[in-house]
Amino acid sequence: MKARVENRLAEIRTLRGVGASELARRVGVSRQTIYAIEAGTYVPNTEVALNLARELEVPFEGLFSLQDESGESSEPLKVEMLSGQPSAPGQAVRICQLGNNWVGVPVSASPCFMPEADGVVRQTGLARGRTELTVFAKDEAAQKRLVLAGCDPATGLLSHMVEKVSGVEVVSAPASSKLALTWLCEGKVHIAGSHLEDAATGEFNLPFLRRNFPGEDLTVITFAHWEEGLVIAPGNPKSIHSIADLARPDVRFSNREPGSGSRALLDQLLAKAGIPDAAVHGYQRIAFGHLAAAYTILTGDADVCLATHSAANSFGLDFIPLHRERYDLVMRRRTADMPVVKVFLDVLQRATLRRKLEVLAGYDTSETGDVVV
Repeated sequence: MKARVENRLAEIRTLRGVGASELARRVGVSRQTIYAIEAGTYVPNTEVALNLARELEVPFEGLFSLQDESGESSEPLKVEMLSGQPSAPGQAVRICQLGNNWVGVPVSASPCFMPEADGVVRQTGLARGRTELTVFAKDEAAQKRLVLAGCDPATGLLSHMVEKVSGVEVVSAPASSKLALTWLCEGKVHIAGSHLEDAATGEFNLPFLRRNFPGEDLTVITFAHWEEGLVIAPGNPKSIHSIADLARPDVRFSNREPGSGSRALLDQLLAKAGIPDAAVHGYQRIAFGHLAAAYTILTGDADVCLATHSAANSFGLDFIPLHRERYDLVMRRRTADMPVVKVFLDVLQRATLRRKLEVLAGYDTSETGDVVV
């Protein structure tokens, strides 16, 4: 069957902020050649293609792909997407194999760089809720990954150290605590992070696991203790000091999704203060994750959110602590016996990681790596 070369040159060039003339100069071709490649009317030779990939700092496979005349990818792959939000065609995705099943984790670009990805969404709404991807290469790396679901931005420090020590990549799937634990028990992720507090006992995570996943052979390991509180702009221009200020008409709030520990904490604090949900301007505005919530403060889309100290530190924002929490890593016991997971758990014990968590994220690491159950 006849095949054709597809490219993402225009998309990547635009995201990189590189003009066609500038890129042409760097690669040693004419501006018209760049436009012809982007339009699909000209296929560059190997040298030009490799130079384009080098100048745009992307893998060759991320810039060019081979498709047959029907438009089908040379490597179609059906996966179950791990996302709290619907995916759309063109969404960049990372892939990982768990047993005989493949899962996809959506990734999004930051304001400064394109994300690393293994493919893009081609078609959604397939049978059993699956999604079809166009993948660049289903290589061994996709089978040497651990999928970690959760909402703690500081687990990135752990992930980078694990990869440096062992070569095993940790793919983070952003999710609320409840969603992460659900994915774990459905066999879709290796490890789930959670900070769900039981209102009756004040215990974290264990009561929820016993109620919702009885009989599951799970092990719970502490990642760190953190402070959660109000994240505000530097200098506190709106003079926000407590939960009571969320009821002010001039204060815009950015909330977290239902099922997240932050949303549950907010509801508890509002109830204790006697403030109805309707009195909070922005209660229905949803940000998926601590960093996403804090970013709305940085951009000025909101005046305050409830998130971790680490999220505030990430964007240079001010922080008012309100509540101490324990963030745990939950996994099946058989998962904990995997060699790659043993490396992951070993890194938790390293003084270097603890020091980074203390200095960069403001965490209490006195119990980091301790087995809760």
